[in-house]
Amino acid sequence: MSDRSLTKKEQWDWWTTLIVALLVIMGVTNLYSAAYNPDRPFLFDFGTLYGKQIMWIGVGTFMGVIAALIDADYIRKLTPIAFGVVIFLLIAVLFTKPINGARSWLGVGPFGIQPSEFSKLTTSLMIAFLIAQGRSKQVSRKTVIFVIGLVLVTMSLILLQNDTGTFLVFTAFFFVMYREGITFDPIILFVFNNLLGFRLKRTWVGVHFIPVLFVVIFFSIITLYFTESVHRFSFLPGFDVPGWALLIAILTIIFVLAVVLVRNFISQRVRRRFISIAMIVYFVSIGFVGTISYAYLNVLQSHQKVRIDLWLGKIEDKDGKDYNRNRALAAVGSGGFSGAGYQEALLASPRSQHVPESETDFIFSVYAEEWGFMGSLLLVTLFTILLIRLVVIAERQKSRFARVYAYAVMMIIFYHFAINVGMNIGIIPVIGIPLPFFSYGGSSMMSFLMMMFILLKLDSQRKEVL
Repeated sequence: MSDRSLTKKEQWDWWTTLIVALLVIMGVTNLYSAAYNPDRPFLFDFGTLYGKQIMWIGVGTFMGVIAALIDADYIRKLTPIAFGVVIFLLIAVLFTKPINGARSWLGVGPFGIQPSEFSKLTTSLMIAFLIAQGRSKQVSRKTVIFVIGLVLVTMSLILLQNDTGTFLVFTAFFFVMYREGITFDPIILFVFNNLLGFRLKRTWVGVHFIPVLFVVIFFSIITLYFTESVHRFSFLPGFDVPGWALLIAILTIIFVLAVVLVRNFISQRVRRRFISIAMIVYFVSIGFVGTISYAYLNVLQSHQKVRIDLWLGKIEDKDGKDYNRNRALAAVGSGGFSGAGYQEALLASPRSQHVPESETDFIFSVYAEEWGFMGSLLLVTLFTILLIRLVVIAERQKSRFARVYAYAVMMIIFYHFAINVGMNIGIIPVIGIPLPFFSYGGSSMMSFLMMMFILLKLDSQRKEVL
């Protein structure tokens, strides 16, 4: 038994553990500066944000160690139960009173948990659990539908909480599916073959949905930019054409031109197929423009619309509606090459309070102002090394369950890191996503630590096929 324990110890990835530990220590040090209270300077004062953060780190580490003591096969078997519990909490939180416009918290008094943070962990495990079912390398159509449905249902529950940031993070799972060969093809084929009468074996859109996703993102930006605009034309005196109607008109003209070109330059043998494809693309595009426009005009709250408009440059920030992001950007820029020094920040310090939410969403601005470009480069390098290590861990797994889970963890950390830093330097709208191991938050810290401990545990038994 001792020989087996020694073998497991030798297989533990200490380099990845060291990187995570270093990021946690840097995060606490940075939070101490961002939330420093001269009347309560003791680091372990649990009445301060930095004291509470240390407490959450201790709880998360303890829970992670407990998980690491469980055999990897039992982790897999307990996955459906853990996922079910968190789904129950996601439903229960919908009946709580909103805090800052969102129903995201369960708890009593100052202590509570945010189920959506733990849903990232349990959904990662559940996706891995479903994909790992069966002995065939090819994922069955039934599994594909279950996995996609599982992600969409969880995303819907989070969207009902008005937690837009976590909702967007869940799109990371689509990249994990793409890596495992899971596409939307079964769903698209069901619609085309059973409802529209086609006889297709596969579709380009379904198989290549990640490139399509980037096209959708680009198209969404164009739609959001023009939806609320008003256009006047000399040949339509007295009529104001809304932006969404103009986009539909442009799509209609493109569709008509495409049909004319197909009828005149494409052989009759394949003409019908090309026209059918053009019609499908046209109607999907019209539906997409209509959905995005309706959501923007009728679903999004006013502050969310303002953030999007500011990011797109549609309006100017005359009344300070984009104050947080502008102040964070100014703090990052004031750090210069080498920074102002630890606890010497001017804009992002707790004394000046120029950067609201500097302990959570804009924690990077504090670090960047104090340590400058060189310190920021070090932090970006550490996160990059961590992400590379996670890819290495994923690719060396013999178990499909462990590999899928590793990629899910990697994508979640990448999303959080890229979006949070992007918010702080002004290239991404403010959507409330914490920086892993840095931002204040008990649920977030515990969730990330447990993610890493479970992953390292699975990796320590990588020679075993679950």
